[in-house]
Amino acid sequence: MFPSRDRTDLDFAWNEVTGAIGDSVTVLPIVVAVAVLTDLSLAVMLIWFGVFQVVWGLYYGVPISIEPMKALAALVIAGSITTGELLLGGLLVSAVLLVIGQTHTLDRFGQYIHDSVVRGIQFGVALVLLETGVRLGLADPQLAALAGGVAVLLIAAGYWNLSALVVLALGGGIAIFQTGLPSPALPPIKGLQQIHSLTLTLGAVEGAIGQLAMTVGNAALVASVLLNDYFDRDISPDELSTSMGVMNLVAIPFGALPMCHGSGGIAGKYAFGARTATANIILGVGYVGVALLAVGLVAVYPTAMLGVILMLIAVQLGWTSINQTDGILLVVGIGVIGLVVNLAVAFVVGVSISLAASRWSPMTG
Repeated sequence: MFPSRDRTDLDFAWNEVTGAIGDSVTVLPIVVAVAVLTDLSLAVMLIWFGVFQVVWGLYYGVPISIEPMKALAALVIAGSITTGELLLGGLLVSAVLLVIGQTHTLDRFGQYIHDSVVRGIQFGVALVLLETGVRLGLADPQLAALAGGVAVLLIAAGYWNLSALVVLALGGGIAIFQTGLPSPALPPIKGLQQIHSLTLTLGAVEGAIGQLAMTVGNAALVASVLLNDYFDRDISPDELSTSMGVMNLVAIPFGALPMCHGSGGIAGKYAFGARTATANIILGVGYVGVALLAVGLVAVYPTAMLGVILMLIAVQLGWTSINQTDGILLVVGIGVIGLVVNLAVAFVVGVSISLAASRWSPMTG
């Protein structure tokens, strides 16, 4: 299933520590949001993220990222799908990814999924997160204003990438002030038993379709290009698709949040200094450490500050989706459809328009 690897460099230097932060700036806020707003266990989710940071870092031999599947995460945070639909949607996506990877489908058909369609789904996810963030922030305008002020100061000082993580830490500090320092604790057993039935629902299917578009584009096709550009490693989109499928089929039945190899996390690690798989080992150990300490903070985490964090993530994701495409109108249109209707319909509409445009161009040319 996986080709052998004969090159895994490790370097326990300070830049690998800072590089590890680059993959956590969006992971931690989203995982905490899911833990606060659903019945998934924060500790269990973080442990799975930690395990696969180490596993795929050592296997691929590069600072590869492990991120939440943002489309599914955004939908469950917004309350558009249930926890069960989130997990089932993740399993559906993972099964498709495994088949795609093993049949080398992306090498042949990836060109038919236009970049504007992927960016449009990204923009739709950003709008969903923005709407949810505003709703949560309005629940306590004073805390939201405090968090927003901190974020603005950080952004003005040139630390945009760290703004969400710092606000997350500030919210954790407020939770600690209210409850005291947490004691180390093992994850609850019930956190490993989240799939109680596998009833197929429309919400699970719609979420899976929207997520599949983002995963194929960002976590397979774009991630493969970045790994070659940054680290000179020839890792095909189909290999990444296979590893994502295996990872989630193993972990989701035991309480994991659906995960992917996000291109944003790869770029973040590189920008913060990561050059070897050591960054993955450091981050993996860090996630497990947080998992054992932070369980008690979730119940009292200030949701208004969580809303500001979601808004920051939404703005960054939305800006990236618009800034990295030539088809802005199509991207925005797909995104608005994803917010108003759903991401699955947005994907179908986007692909249809993209295919029609590509067929019309040769005829008019």
